[in-house]
Amino acid sequence: MATPLRSNRDFRLLWMSGLFAVLGSQMSALALPLLILKETGSAVQAGTVGTVSICAVLITMLPGGVMADRIERRRLMRLCDGGSLIAVAALTVAVWYGRAPMALVLLVATAGAVLNSVYAPAAFGLMRAVVPADQLGTATARLQARTATTRLVGPLVGGALFGVHQALPFTAQFLGLFLSTVCVALVRTRSAARAKAGSVFSRAELTAGLGFLWRLPYLRTVLLVFGLGMNFAFGALTFTALAVFSEGGRSGLGGGFVITCVSAGALAGALLAPRIAPDRHVRPLLVITCWSCVLTAGVLAWLSSPLLAGLLCALCMCLSTVASIGFLSTLLIVTPEDRVGRVQSAASFLSSIVQPFGPLAGGALLTALGSRTAFVATGCVLALSAAVVTFAPAVRAGASADGSPTRSGPGDAPEEAPARPAHDTAGRPGTP
Repeated sequence: MATPLRSNRDFRLLWMSGLFAVLGSQMSALALPLLILKETGSAVQAGTVGTVSICAVLITMLPGGVMADRIERRRLMRLCDGGSLIAVAALTVAVWYGRAPMALVLLVATAGAVLNSVYAPAAFGLMRAVVPADQLGTATARLQARTATTRLVGPLVGGALFGVHQALPFTAQFLGLFLSTVCVALVRTRSAARAKAGSVFSRAELTAGLGFLWRLPYLRTVLLVFGLGMNFAFGALTFTALAVFSEGGRSGLGGGFVITCVSAGALAGALLAPRIAPDRHVRPLLVITCWSCVLTAGVLAWLSSPLLAGLLCALCMCLSTVASIGFLSTLLIVTPEDRVGRVQSAASFLSSIVQPFGPLAGGALLTALGSRTAFVATGCVLALSAAVVTFAPAVRAGASADGSPTRSGPGDAPEEAPARPAHDTAGRPGTP
């Protein structure tokens, strides 16, 4: 009989490691742009930090997966922890002394993004070695609940600390990283690929994960439609709701309520998932999630209640989180041991690449067409994605444990890395 997760020492250490690291990163994610804005008064320079981080993540995500399949994963995580500690320590000292130039901030943000791109697939592979296959769904739910909680708490704590002294959020991040490093060092399990990947920057290795996903119709279809299409459209939907219910920027109450509800929905989904075994009901969950988003867009096109908008978006996010947990659990099972890092990075890359463009599209539609037509247009994109997920033969077939298509029914699907989301890309339907 498998050891319960609550008694699994190494899983508890991984969970706590992520808690400390993610909480610190959420605090600094708010504090960094505030620091630049306070020092320079330039909103453009403040926004540059986030842009640089996102670009660095996308560029290094695939090479990071290759490294996770070349180096023993716990060791690689410890190296990333050490690098992160050095970078954050340098920034913390500079801020305490009032000497944090823009170049240093960008360097630290870039270093954090690059290290996270390596850390995430390594943590994904290590968790597969730590947790038995029949407990991966529950483990994933607990990791996502942890991340959703820190998303709610981290920015509030970071903002409060910044108000006391601008160096305090970075000091807290350093302490969190230190505790995270200690937790990873205490993990006993080792995880190394039996067949190591080749050169980090070779074309064959960089595309190995994408190739694996493309060859399996089920994974390919769900990631392209639910990961890309739904991610893009839901990003546009939430940004449109934020703008509309903030009354064009005149009041942040309504829009802030909607965004808070989205985060609360993610937490609710992570808490609910272990109770309903989402890995056994993936296709119905995907279908329900997609059509719920379509319904939400339709309702928002005709009603203007921030309360209703927030509740509907929370429901969509809750369903999406449960479906993603079920889908992501199978990815761990069907992926060969020697490709875990590259496949995880490829799946994250596909889901992340469209995220910066969803809000941009929502803003463009809102400016050009008005709120009602913007919601309708977004709903049409969501409906197209929902129709593919509902009727595509590949999704109806599912995926078997050995990665081949199966007709056994709608219950086989993949999982999210227990990564240290210093530059979190999750939070919308379809994000693996």
